Amino acid sequence: MPTKALSVKQILLIGYLLTALLPMLVMTLLAFYQARTVLRDEISHDMQTRANAALSEVDRMMFERLQNVASWSRLEVMNEARIGDIDKRLSYFLADLKQSYRGVYHALYVVSADNRIVASSNPAQIGELAPNIKPWLNMQLARQPLVLGSINAQGLPISSEILDTDNHKIATLWAVFDWAEIEKILNNTQSQGSAAALLDSQGKALAQTAQWAQIKAQHDVSVTSNGNLRAIGAGFNWQVEISQTRAVVMAPVHRMGYMFLLLLVATAILATILAAPLSRFITKPLARLTDYANRFMRSSMQGAMPSPDGPSEVREMTHAFDKMMADLNLSKENLTRAAKLAVAGEMAAAMSHEIRTPLGILRSSAQVLSREKNLSAEGQEVASFITTETERLNKLVSTLVDSARPRQPEFAMQDLTALLENAVAMLRMQASKKDINLEFMLHSLNTDAASKTVLVECDGEQITQVVLNLLLNAIQVLEQGRKVTVSLFEHADTVLISVADNGSGVDDALKEQIFDPFFTQRKGGIGLGLAVSKQIVMAHFGVLTVEKNQAAETGADFRVKLPKRQIH
Repeated sequence: MPTKALSVKQILLIGYLLTALLPMLVMTLLAFYQARTVLRDEISHDMQTRANAALSEVDRMMFERLQNVASWSRLEVMNEARIGDIDKRLSYFLADLKQSYRGVYHALYVVSADNRIVASSNPAQIGELAPNIKPWLNMQLARQPLVLGSINAQGLPISSEILDTDNHKIATLWAVFDWAEIEKILNNTQSQGSAAALLDSQGKALAQTAQWAQIKAQHDVSVTSNGNLRAIGAGFNWQVEISQTRAVVMAPVHRMGYMFLLLLVATAILATILAAPLSRFITKPLARLTDYANRFMRSSMQGAMPSPDGPSEVREMTHAFDKMMADLNLSKENLTRAAKLAVAGEMAAAMSHEIRTPLGILRSSAQVLSREKNLSAEGQEVASFITTETERLNKLVSTLVDSARPRQPEFAMQDLTALLENAVAMLRMQASKKDINLEFMLHSLNTDAASKTVLVECDGEQITQVVLNLLLNAIQVLEQGRKVTVSLFEHADTVLISVADNGSGVDDALKEQIFDPFFTQRKGGIGLGLAVSKQIVMAHFGVLTVEKNQAAETGADFRVKLPKRQIH
């Protein structure tokens, strides 16, 4: 007696229990150790990057301060120190400098040869003996000797000699750089549980953040910046050191360990209840698809289409559903556009008789009036205005009526090449009045150069109307000297009509709105030409779009894509 075969569900359950849990355990442990190593290296790299960035900022700050003092000491206004700054020009200059740097310098003053302050950003210092500053470092910047005093409560004193034209010392310029600016740089490098310090070549802290000594004493994780102050030069072997408590550094690693442990526990639980994950694997995509379908017609914010996952049958159904939703959206847009045109038609139909009758009377009266022999030139001009405007109003009413009640296309085989050449010929004179170059180009599948016939099943009059609308729009909006190219591209089952110009083009935000009824940006337009054209193209089961003219890299390219044969 043959044994009963196992079901797919049973085979999956047994296979999962035998092969999934043990490899998952091994892979999880390996992944944890690898991730832990990478995470610790990343944390150390981040600290190293912050230390290097802080040292670079200190380098820039010190270079700018030294460069300021070196350049200021060579200014012509510094010669006022020779006469003791009698008119206080130098003092005013130093005060303006200090104010313009907004707290970067604690004080700026000039000391004469007898060690008295002859000019200062602080008027109270003028005439006093200069403070006794112990030299700390000597250096040269752009061949200008500079002396740095010891860092004190006020900041870092920097001095440069003021020389006359014979390179004889007149006085000494002192600038006290506010050392708190360096501490601000160090504070910006801090993160939770970390501290930073600026160290000299002997490891002495020149500046430090709060809790630096405490965190450093705990022997936690520390990194030191690479290199030293390169912009300033030799003698400044300073470095930035960042220390961080081990508990803070290892906290992400510990959290990651807990996550991996939780993953193992979850995997063990899921291995025993395989039926639930399998059912969710099949039903979850269907549930999302159902939820999307319920929201699609009830809300204007449908959201994104669910990603096609699950079994292959469910994926194929998702793709088919996506296409159906796109078709529904297109139908909804078409209905909205048709409703707008219908409203315009109803309004125009109701008003056409009432408007056309008085318009006809006005036009006839103006024509009779213009034939009067004794009518003045001004009267002739007014009569002409009346005739022109009544004709324009009559055309407007006709356009509204025709746009709202378009007839169904009468399909027949048409030579699209002859149709487009005829449309271009009809408007060539109108284009030439604005010096616009109007040309036609054919890209046919027929290798015979003598044969230019491209047969398409369509309503010739309606397609001609579409092409004329697109050409007239281009001619009306283009400036003189521009170009319009009508191109016909033949493919195996479709044709593409392109009306491209090299004007200013259409903004991306208006590419969809431009086909709505009554939307226009042209002065005097009513916004129905493109709406009617799109309606005609859709009735031919085609697509009308607008894109950027790629050939000219500017301008608009209106494209009409039509099938060669209709499905009856």
